Amino acid sequence: MTRTAQVYDVLLAELLDGQLAPGAKLPLVAIGERFGVSQSVVREALTRLAEQGFVTATPQRGFRVRELSVDDITCLSETRVQVETGALRLAIKRGDVHWEAGILTSHHLLAHTPLFAEDGTVNEEWNVRHREFHRALLAGCRNPWMDRITQTLRDNAELYRRWYLAFADGGDHRDFLSEHDKLKDLALARDTDAAVALLTEHIQRAPRELIAYATEHGIDGLQG
Repeated sequence: MTRTAQVYDVLLAELLDGQLAPGAKLPLVAIGERFGVSQSVVREALTRLAEQGFVTATPQRGFRVRELSVDDITCLSETRVQVETGALRLAIKRGDVHWEAGILTSHHLLAHTPLFAEDGTVNEEWNVRHREFHRALLAGCRNPWMDRITQTLRDNAELYRRWYLAFADGGDHRDFLSEHDKLKDLALARDTDAAVALLTEHIQRAPRELIAYATEHGIDGLQG
């Protein structure tokens, strides 16, 4: 593993676990000293994080953790609902037996993967299985453009989803297993309206609770 990859992996883990707060500065010199690497190595790692939307870079302010913005969360969630429910409607209409098998397989793997690791952090394998389940759920739409768009939107929502789990204790009071089980059943039963309604709530709940938490605790960046 290169030095850049090592710095990138550690910073990404700290971002996703909430150790680096929204809007926090990421000074090149301090990070370089911490890891014993050059500033160019740090800059390369931070640039990769910026390309993925986890970090922002401006000439005057340098690198910072992406801020928690109510406007951004609201607009992103609204877009996800419109696109993902549209894809689900098409998937239920067009999906064949292979689509059904993909849902069953990905759901089985997700259901048998714990949300949290032994150290209390979010289990990275769960995140992979979660992504695979939602992708399988929409795969039957048979529209590669819609597939790419939904994945891009979900990628951009990843940091907010992690902050929801880290800050708002989303994993402690939410029954993800039941939600995914119902989504699977409704999709396979071809109950379009009920499946769309549940997916809408599934998408909207984390942003809604994260906004409530951030507003209550006065986290910076809430003015959009």
